[in-house]
Amino acid sequence: MEIQFDPGFVKHMSAFVPNIQYVYNSLLQFKNFNQKKMQFKMYFPKIQKLIQNYMGFYVGCILWAIYIKQFENEEILNNLCFGGEYSDEETLAEVDFIREYLDQLKKDVKYYIGQDYSYDENYLKILEIYREFLKINKGFVKTQKTNDLIIPSNIKSISKDDLDLVSKKIDKVVEDGSLYSLLELTDKVL
Repeated sequence: MEIQFDPGFVKHMSAFVPNIQYVYNSLLQFKNFNQKKMQFKMYFPKIQKLIQNYMGFYVGCILWAIYIKQFENEEILNNLCFGGEYSDEETLAEVDFIREYLDQLKKDVKYYIGQDYSYDENYLKILEIYREFLKINKGFVKTQKTNDLIIPSNIKSISKDDLDLVSKKIDKVVEDGSLYSLLELTDKVL
């Protein structure tokens, strides 16, 4: 059996930190506050979509790990992290950035658009669990077989029927790129 480290999520990803940096760098180009407001209003739906896709991606990664863990001691193919040096700071940087950015976004929406913004309360839980998942697996630098994967203890057990549901959902998302739709399975993780 061939088990891929990434079931196909990455091809649908758009790097979070560079995208956010691009948005704010483009805002700096405008001296007029009204122009900045208009620009931010234009970017805001894209920022929300980026956040949703990342939350779905994180849920999907955990679900994929749970799914492939059922296959005893199978080799995991194409793990680009394997053999690297583990660094807490580097491995957790993106998750920590997103966590901080969620609070910043609330302030920015109020500042630029004059509206209150709140994100899904599960986002913080997803970030916390995914951060732990990365940390206990040491960034996957030693993950060569399915038995090497460690699932955080605070993640629910998933039934065989649910594993089939997870597999089908992941296949669909890999095909259509709707990473955000993996959020529908958040209750399987939290």
